[in-house]
Amino acid sequence: MAVIMPVATLTPPCASRAWLSTAHPDLPIVATATANALRIYSLTSFTLLSTITGGHKRSIRSAAWQPGSRKKPVIATGSFDASVGIWSQEEDDKEEWRFAIVLDGCESEVKSVAWSAGGNLLAVCSRDKSVWIWEEVGEDDFETVAVLQEHEGDVKCVAWHPEEELLASASYDDDIRLWREEVDDWGCVSVLRGHESTVWAVEWEPIQGRNQDVGSRLVSCSDDGTIRVWKKKPSQQRQQQSRLSIIRSTSVEEWEEEGQLPKQHVRTIYSVAWSKISHRIASVGGDGKIVVYEEHSAGALVDGEANGVDHDAARNGTDDAVTAPGVPDEAHQPEDGLSKDSHGKQEESSSWRVVTEYDCAHGVFEINHVAWAKAKVDGSEQEVIITTGDDGEVKIWKVS
Repeated sequence: MAVIMPVATLTPPCASRAWLSTAHPDLPIVATATANALRIYSLTSFTLLSTITGGHKRSIRSAAWQPGSRKKPVIATGSFDASVGIWSQEEDDKEEWRFAIVLDGCESEVKSVAWSAGGNLLAVCSRDKSVWIWEEVGEDDFETVAVLQEHEGDVKCVAWHPEEELLASASYDDDIRLWREEVDDWGCVSVLRGHESTVWAVEWEPIQGRNQDVGSRLVSCSDDGTIRVWKKKPSQQRQQQSRLSIIRSTSVEEWEEEGQLPKQHVRTIYSVAWSKISHRIASVGGDGKIVVYEEHSAGALVDGEANGVDHDAARNGTDDAVTAPGVPDEAHQPEDGLSKDSHGKQEESSSWRVVTEYDCAHGVFEINHVAWAKAKVDGSEQEVIITTGDDGEVKIWKVS
């Protein structure tokens, strides 16, 4: 039986709301975006290393490490002041960070920033409904290569494909859009529809451990309380559909919903993360709960206990766990852990099950973000979960 165990709370905690924490891809450090600063913590000692202030006039909402910046770490920050900052660590003093450049253009709050896998492209999204893409053309030199304005609402999140220059964006308009560059011009190649309310976050399936027969997949979470997995339709299937369809698709690529994860949250789901190591998915949201899911092969036993998952025992072991007022626990505990389609039928293609969950992970506060990382725990490097909450705390957990 898997159990979520607390490892540490990063110290000192933030004095105000913490929005997001992002672990460096190579170094044992994590950056946390807060109301008044960007804080860099150690994933070895779990203590504060640096506090980055200045540059922005309002809260830092998002941050992302530039891939390949191991020797001289570089991080991008997005702020409520509508600007994006690029910071680099000083070589002579590891505690000091240089504000290298500011990128302007958005007309309202910046909600998310993300680097492409190659580290040359930076995507930014804003409350003004836009998605911007900048290209680094030299040291401290960026050029705007695209301003994408097809969303009809606040854009909450952007995420780059781990191999391709394919960008996903999630919005208040309930849609997910995929963007590519074709003939020197960026455009929307697909619109993923299915969510019934704001899509708060999207994340691509990691390269490691991916089922090559399935291809690229994307996970999303929403205000509608669902977590959905999307996949690209096989070429043969797309061709057959285009011949039979009366309405021609305007999308260059056709994607479909592969399935939904068991519905465990009773309030808005703000963040999902897909592990590179265990290949599990973790989710957090307004109910203060951490939920961890695992994918099983098609045809596996559907009974939770037969698969080694006892959903009652998988909870955090307390008899006083908090659920939503007036909502019985059974209302969001699927009997077999399999997702259902709109007709209540089990979908064989969606074989995600709940591994474990932890209630009230940040007390009575909402959890804004979740991420997987590696940290030194009990003398060895282990996979951990990082949660960031409204209480200003960043907590480290492990699944045992």
